[in-house]
Amino acid sequence: MSTVARDATRQNIFKSMDAIKFEQTISHQCGITMNDSVEARAIAEYKDEDPNVTVTYQPALIRIDGEGQLVFSMSEISEVLGRELTAENFEVNTSTHYGRMVRVDDDTVILFGDMEAMREYIE
Repeated sequence: MSTVARDATRQNIFKSMDAIKFEQTISHQCGITMNDSVEARAIAEYKDEDPNVTVTYQPALIRIDGEGQLVFSMSEISEVLGRELTAENFEVNTSTHYGRMVRVDDDTVILFGDMEAMREYIE
């Protein structure tokens, strides 16, 4: 990975264990971790425009973290990628995630950090 891409990260979300304090609160965070690839870079570039999202580049991984929910539009990611990205290929590229992932339709995948917000899509 180039140093330009690594320096483009807004902040590093990873902390050392001695800096972590465990609290009895519920976080409404959600996110994905992807192996670095052409598709992953397009997904990261697409979400990097959102000021409420943190994109972290590591040598072999790209991580995207957000609060509440992350909405991914396949048509918008396809524009960045320069070719079609299907919801199925998106799910393969984002197979490591935290939060609740809901495929709304063929174009939209939403990742929820809040279980209650996700319920309207599964009931």
